[in-house]
Amino acid sequence: MVDRLVETTDKITVTSFVIHENNIFCENGEFREPGLIENMAQTAAVGAGAKPGNSGRSAPEGFIGGIRNLRIDGFPKIGQEIITRATILHEVFQANIVQGEVFLGGRLIASCELKIFISWPAELKDES
Repeated sequence: MVDRLVETTDKITVTSFVIHENNIFCENGEFREPGLIENMAQTAAVGAGAKPGNSGRSAPEGFIGGIRNLRIDGFPKIGQEIITRATILHEVFQANIVQGEVFLGGRLIASCELKIFISWPAELKDES
């Protein structure tokens, strides 16, 4: 649920995503809660896969281990583009604590803290 990588640094990843009618998380023309959370998690995963040394290699798999302080103040409609920022707050072993934020037209519409567990493919385990 990411269309484009907008920006990435060691700690921050920004992506964009246009809501499509056939998206599994759309209901009554709106992109709902599970989709917003999944979009934040996938943005964090894109950031992990885009780190230096990972170019052209398999991306890590990520699993949501916890969600804290979820706040949703709006739902994007089909055809609208959201911009999502994932900021790594802490990295401990294979777990990342990430602050996710979703923006619609420059306005913050959703945020939460995600605990994401990273599982690296075999060819990257020795390098991660």
